[in-house]
Amino acid sequence: MAVDRHILWDSLGMDLETHDQLCAVLPQAFGDVFLSQENRPEGMAFWDMVVADVHGIRPQELVDEQAKGRKVFGTFCTYVPDEVVIAGDGIVTGLCGGSQFWVPEGEKYLPADMCPLIKASLGARLGRTCPFFRIVDQIVGETTCDGKKKMYEIMAEDAPMYIMNLPHMKRPQDIAAFADEIALFKANVEEVTGNEITAEKLAESIKIINERRKALARVFETRKNKDVIPISGTDALLMMQIAFFDDPVRCAQMANNLAAELEQRLVDGVSVFPKGTKRILLTGTPLAIPNWKLHHIIETAGAAIVCEENCTGTKFFTNLVDESQTTLEGMYQALAERYMKINCACFTPNKARIDEILQLVKDYNVDGVINTNLKFCTTFKTEAPALEKVLEEAGIPVLDIETDYTDNDAGQLRTRVEAFVEMLG
Repeated sequence: MAVDRHILWDSLGMDLETHDQLCAVLPQAFGDVFLSQENRPEGMAFWDMVVADVHGIRPQELVDEQAKGRKVFGTFCTYVPDEVVIAGDGIVTGLCGGSQFWVPEGEKYLPADMCPLIKASLGARLGRTCPFFRIVDQIVGETTCDGKKKMYEIMAEDAPMYIMNLPHMKRPQDIAAFADEIALFKANVEEVTGNEITAEKLAESIKIINERRKALARVFETRKNKDVIPISGTDALLMMQIAFFDDPVRCAQMANNLAAELEQRLVDGVSVFPKGTKRILLTGTPLAIPNWKLHHIIETAGAAIVCEENCTGTKFFTNLVDESQTTLEGMYQALAERYMKINCACFTPNKARIDEILQLVKDYNVDGVINTNLKFCTTFKTEAPALEKVLEEAGIPVLDIETDYTDNDAGQLRTRVEAFVEMLG
């Protein structure tokens, strides 16, 4: 039985009437996408439970921790180092908006021809219809794209903001500059939390986040099997989306539990798709919760997504931070080196992303690549032709999709995906 969270939401100053409209449609959407699947792993029950009360369970935990004096930091991007916040006894939660529900409010302040993720994020905060945006003591932005940078300026008028400057090249001096940026962020976290970050505390937090990375990677490892697909891409996406919000220790525990079940499924030959189902690598812009549209279309059109090369996929957990450093300065450098290995389209040159995708195609035994782009995301859209050219030269079929959060193009997308899958043979 669902818990009534209106007292919590009211205490956060939320627009209860409008928020109730969102709460009314989410259960149906979740049921249509997730509960309609057959033979799901039992371990998915945890993530089902979280999403069933997505604006209640974790928000209540955060509020309870705030009552003990802890501070909550909201982030939008995989480049913000969670390790630093945790070392200061702070809590990190993701903030990206993945629903069309928040877009109209965002368009009151932003141009219509801007990425829906940016518009939805601003709309969720200023419309007072997302508890995570109301709870945070500080929002941490980053300079990954021009649209987000300008959105942060507007959001800063309504919420405490801190911006990390991300270099857009990966030369040694750029990595060193980001290490300096991490040191500045450490000082900010200390100021907000009132807690000193020592080398010992930062070393421990690096281990905590590395363990989360290992656990998520362990789940993805089972998806490489060419004969058995033990989990749908739709369920794997949900796990990744919740990882941005959950306590990292619990996240690692639940992911390891799921991985153990999936590893046993490989032994037993238990697949969620029929033998011979075409294997798809999805790449491109991130899919923030509750953006399940493309996964649902692809996996009900005769294909299986076995890997996501995006921020809600491999980018989040690939590469560990070096744990051998003993000084703060050494750890700043180690953190910078790890985070600068994330191959986002905001970097130039970005050949490493193309090379990484080619390797993932081999590792996950992929039959075809679907390259996705949220409308008006200039960086990924500009990079798409170069990526597609290399894939085609390598004999890897590729389908380019540009979409937004609405369902207006769902029929057209389904037709295109079905044709692509049929072409794969």
